[in-house]
Amino acid sequence: MKALLLIDLQNDFCKNGALEVKDGDKVIFVGNLLMEKFKNSNNMILATKDWHPITHKSFASNSDGKIGELGILNGLPQVWWPNHCVENTKGSEFHPNLNSKYIDKIIFKGTNKEIDSYSGFFDNGKLNKTELDSILKKNNIDTLYIMGLATDFCVKFTVLDALQLGYKVYLVEDGCRGVNLTPNSSLDAINEMKEKGAIIINSSEIL
Repeated sequence: MKALLLIDLQNDFCKNGALEVKDGDKVIFVGNLLMEKFKNSNNMILATKDWHPITHKSFASNSDGKIGELGILNGLPQVWWPNHCVENTKGSEFHPNLNSKYIDKIIFKGTNKEIDSYSGFFDNGKLNKTELDSILKKNNIDTLYIMGLATDFCVKFTVLDALQLGYKVYLVEDGCRGVNLTPNSSLDAINEMKEKGAIIINSSEIL
């Protein structure tokens, strides 16, 4: 069985958001097309959401860091981010153009203020697991089509964890955009995902 997994298609990562990903809103169209395809085929559709408490220590404002710089949070490397996707705020909502009615299940991540969570499966220290893996196994899903924001962070780590957990993974490249703190960050991420076993495709190959 296969499923579509949408990563963090939230207001704060799209145009005029607190952590805007360049052209992030352009992937919403791709997401809607894929959701319609998967829904019509009776396949499961899941989505992740960053869901941070306002006190989250990955926020530069809470850790005396400079936005975009790398530091250490509880022993782990941590990029200091602007406040974003704070739980129950407009920024944490799905983009208004996303047909979110098609989503069967939402996975919330980044809820522990002490540790960031890029992956939809684990926090960054792999200390705690979300419910994503158990939901997939319960529904006999072994193949994932993954897209979303951002290529070089939450998409990459979700894909790598999915591969490590034994899933077959297709990365829908035109459904992703990156933060690109460094110029080649997204390209490097795609190459890393491919090297680890992800199959890189375009949405047109499955629509």
